Amino acid sequence: MAATSDPLALDSQLCFAVHSTAHAFARAYKPLLDGLGLTYPQYLVMLVLWQQDGLAVREIGELLFLDSGTLTPLLKRLEAAGLLHRRRDAEDERQVRIHLTAQGRSLRRKAESVPPAMACAARLAPRDVQRLKAELLTLRDALNAA
Repeated sequence: MAATSDPLALDSQLCFAVHSTAHAFARAYKPLLDGLGLTYPQYLVMLVLWQQDGLAVREIGELLFLDSGTLTPLLKRLEAAGLLHRRRDAEDERQVRIHLTAQGRSLRRKAESVPPAMACAARLAPRDVQRLKAELLTLRDALNAA
């Protein structure tokens, strides 16, 4: 599409640039994550748990901006794959805590190749990745505050 001065043209929309970039990310991640046996949302859950195991479902949802209706089926599939297990919190049985299995922990080593492969696919140097990420987080925080 040619650039236009029409404020309602698709190529004038920041939201569409973000949306289409998100789809491009998903397509680029797919072959890398297929090798891990994960979907992109499952990968995000695993990233959270590799950073801090034993979180409550609610805590994972808050970190990933996902509601329990979206998160629970993801967790059930990861549990069926043998990567994690769900347990009621001993002190507060209303909460379910998520714990990695040995298989889930060992998958981390294989996943370490994903971020550099994505940076390479995007043709970004590490400093450019950090700069772009900071700009996107600033945008996200501004929109959340609006």
